[in-house]
Amino acid sequence: MPVPEESTGTGTGNGNGTGAGTEHRVSRKAVLRAAAALGAAPLLIGAPVALARERTAPGGAPLVPTPECHDGDGPTVEQTEGPYFKPDSPLRNSLITSGTPGTRLTVTGYVFGRACRPVPGVLLDFWQADDNGAYDNSGYAFRGHQFSTAQGAFSLTTIVPGLYPGRTRHLHVKLQAPGRRVVTTQLYFPGEPRNGTDSLFDGRLLMNVRQAGPGLEGTFDFVLDVAQDPTTPPTTPPPTTPPTTPPTGAWTPGRAYRAGDGVTYAGVAYRCVQAHTAVTGWEPPNVPALWQRL
Repeated sequence: MPVPEESTGTGTGNGNGTGAGTEHRVSRKAVLRAAAALGAAPLLIGAPVALARERTAPGGAPLVPTPECHDGDGPTVEQTEGPYFKPDSPLRNSLITSGTPGTRLTVTGYVFGRACRPVPGVLLDFWQADDNGAYDNSGYAFRGHQFSTAQGAFSLTTIVPGLYPGRTRHLHVKLQAPGRRVVTTQLYFPGEPRNGTDSLFDGRLLMNVRQAGPGLEGTFDFVLDVAQDPTTPPTTPPPTTPPTTPPTGAWTPGRAYRAGDGVTYAGVAYRCVQAHTAVTGWEPPNVPALWQRL
């Protein structure tokens, strides 16, 4: 079992990760993360960095907003998808039921762009081994996709994956920001003995994990190569009205679709409801979160 870390930071996809058992640096992005969690505007501080919910300026005054973020964060490190990825996962943020065996695990975090601002509407597709270290290749147990919220947040409820030969404990995930390419990576647990022998292990992908009753809580923030203006708050685009003309053109993998675009697939018309780049496995009838049948 992973050894929980006691840390005020969150795991993050920057280049400053370390091996198991090392406390992560709390970055300015972590301050933004805490502010987002509180529903407040991002707050930055010039003193030793800590989470915004835990610090105030001298005398209790509010922290001063800073328009820029200088973490130097590169995009989250990419890793192989491995042999067990399956398309067409269900839309859900819980991969378990009340009777699922294993140690309960909740993973939460945010998806940020290069200016350390949250990115809404990011597709996150998770998959993992069960408590015995086996993948469900015939069904969709421990597989599911979701979208980051307007605040860039995500939450996954699952179990701690079991071990199997050659690998340490890990979670798989694919991410795709609206209109961007797919990013594939893995998340790891601190304190795992096999972290030192798994050739794929990368300390930059360590989650922060703590004990939460009989289960565990993990946190990790992804950074995607999405250009952002650090001085302009992110906005949620208004709903797109249905097209006035019938959809034309066949659905095509690799094409970037915008909300409101129309396609046909297997003779049926669909309207895009979430900007994305089409990928084999995300055909319109399989992903109702992306396509609305007309």
